[in-house]
Amino acid sequence: MRIVYIGEDKKNSNSLLRAQAMERLGHEIIVCNPFSAAASSLTSRWKGAFHYRTGYIFLQSLINKWVRSLIKNEPRPDLVWVNSGELLGPQSIKILKQWNVPVVLYNNDDPTGGRDGRRFLSLLRALRMYDLCVVLRTFNVDEYKQRGAKKLIRQFMSYDEQMHKPFADITQIDEKFRSEVAFIGTWMPGENRDEFLLKLVTLGVPVTIWGDHWQKSPLWDKLQFYYKGKALGGRDYVAGIQGAKICIGMLSKGNRDLHTRRSVEVPYVGGLLCAERTPEHVEMYKEGEEALFWDDAEECAKICKELLADDNKREGIRLAGMRRVRKLGVGNEDIVRQAISALDLD
Repeated sequence: MRIVYIGEDKKNSNSLLRAQAMERLGHEIIVCNPFSAAASSLTSRWKGAFHYRTGYIFLQSLINKWVRSLIKNEPRPDLVWVNSGELLGPQSIKILKQWNVPVVLYNNDDPTGGRDGRRFLSLLRALRMYDLCVVLRTFNVDEYKQRGAKKLIRQFMSYDEQMHKPFADITQIDEKFRSEVAFIGTWMPGENRDEFLLKLVTLGVPVTIWGDHWQKSPLWDKLQFYYKGKALGGRDYVAGIQGAKICIGMLSKGNRDLHTRRSVEVPYVGGLLCAERTPEHVEMYKEGEEALFWDDAEECAKICKELLADDNKREGIRLAGMRRVRKLGVGNEDIVRQAISALDLD
């Protein structure tokens, strides 16, 4: 199919990786970045914050003009795929509908939750216009329907089959990416990630931290000794996971997560997932055989120390997790196939 893909096109972004997965499936993809239409407003710190907090409603005239230019300048596609969709309000989708082809929304955030304030106001007003909405949280299904969404499918988070492909030879991984127990993620206020990791340290777990904004943590003076560097991207991200003996998986409570991208990326890459125990994690993996789960720092520390002392057990769980995640059907190519199939285009 010929697909107009409306989403961010930054290198290695999850949005672009999904578009590239479509190309691997044989589709012709035209990536159109709506953020480029309002770059002057969104790259300014105060203007960007203003539009974020007002749900981009004051950018709608500009975005609608940009969408009209797509309709005018691009040949009619077979499908329009909107990734995230926070900039596109009802009028934008109405304009896209002039092509008379299905319009799909894929949003991996939690637009109907409260963490991001009014950020998704324009999107929420447009939900009823989409032919299919792909959501990643069970909460979103009924909440989208209450806002008029016509058809929904719920999927798990996804890894990318190419970007997250494990290194064939672990000796290819630079020594700087090797660690015992790694946490790769951002410090966020109110999430208590810093308290959790510091507790692991005090319990004797050899922790390594990669990610942004950790210097803002009130506990930075204690955690800085375990901090390795900023957020990892691309193949460095793969190296950081595959180079660790154990990878800690934490949730974003504000985003109502019961699993995250790490939940599938870590096992796919070839890391051993040690994450918070949730109904979705237990549904995805056999606990103790394909992944390890914990309820608090004490349990996590106990698991980590036991696994670090038992190479055979650790390796068995790691390999079982790799096999399991490939059976789940949660790669980018998988989720694209599932969404297109749900449209019943034949």
